Amino acid sequence: MTEAGAAFLEMARGFIETIEEAEHTARRTDSLEGVIRLALPISYGTRAIMPLLSGFMDAYPNLQVEIMMADELQNLVVSGVDLAIRTGTLPDSTFGARRIGALERMVVASPNYLARNGTPATPEELTAHDCILGYGAFGPGGWRFWQGDTLISVDVRSRLTINSAPGILSACVQGLGLAVVSGIMSADERADNRLVRVLEGYALEPAGVYAVYPSGPKPSRKVKALIEYLIAGLFRPVG
Repeated sequence: MTEAGAAFLEMARGFIETIEEAEHTARRTDSLEGVIRLALPISYGTRAIMPLLSGFMDAYPNLQVEIMMADELQNLVVSGVDLAIRTGTLPDSTFGARRIGALERMVVASPNYLARNGTPATPEELTAHDCILGYGAFGPGGWRFWQGDTLISVDVRSRLTINSAPGILSACVQGLGLAVVSGIMSADERADNRLVRVLEGYALEPAGVYAVYPSGPKPSRKVKALIEYLIAGLFRPVG
């Protein structure tokens, strides 16, 4: 699809949603119906968003939900996505977006990796370790830590880059290096000691969680309803 075609499609979808809202107003009904297409990152979507959907679908029995799960950024317009959940820093765009939560980030490694290579005591010691890079807030560009008011930025060394959160976790569990992950993403692995948190005295900035809707600055009624429902479930202490 050309850039002009994508812009036309985005505008047309906005017109359709405006017509749907007018029809709802004319019928004087608060019921939601039709299809909402939701794009989710794999691990965060599975562990944080999916458990909230049953209550939403019970509340709106006439609404169908189609879910697309991928860690790479999708073309929301071409894919016909109504709402995408994304983490990290958002690129500039004409899409509407709303912050709906935050993810605590931490450095983890497997016990066998630490037994072979030692445990870093400071961020600077990461330069002597194998680090696994990912995407977005978990990708390259240097790992930035705060100790009180002091910012420490470290250019880590990596032989392994993976574009999937489950892949990063699996590689880390297998002892292939240290990785930056979110608390919720690694909760099970840390609970059964397959992964261990390191550098606990140094804080990584939390990653924002955003609801992104390509229809423009004002979401449709069904998208707004889902966003509000997710906010109610996600606005709790980061983890």
